Amino acid sequence: MKPLQEHLINLLSFQGAHLGFDEAVRGLARALRGKKLKNAPHTAWQLVEHLRIAQWDILEFCRNPNHVSPKWPEGYWPSSNAPPSDAAWKKSISAFRQDLSEMRELVENADEKKLHARIPHGNGQTLLREALLLADHNSYHLGQLVLLRKMLGSWK
Repeated sequence: MKPLQEHLINLLSFQGAHLGFDEAVRGLARALRGKKLKNAPHTAWQLVEHLRIAQWDILEFCRNPNHVSPKWPEGYWPSSNAPPSDAAWKKSISAFRQDLSEMRELVENADEKKLHARIPHGNGQTLLREALLLADHNSYHLGQLVLLRKMLGSWK
């Protein structure tokens, strides 16, 4: 693997300065997942689901020329403040992990040329750009999630 790929994999794996997804969601009490705080724009559930949906959309765009993105912005956010069940919470977390693993595989299996090549069904995007976009987006919203957990009194 080339150094650029190694750096991207590390970034997508939350190594270095980034907090990991698992650390951000671990141990959040069921009662707090949908708790809406005054002046906080989102609940923990909304952030987790938004992370999952946006990441899935980026991944599918990279590998599926027939993919249709959700309508912005409503298609990228859940309609409810809280997950409908524990199973829904766990499913969202599992899907996030799976899609992130698949994005890392795309990067890992791409040669330097493919990282920089335009995605044929896009309008100038490259796998490199999409991997960086995904890492940036995840980092931003994980920071929001940790801040929310601090405000809820649910952070170490």
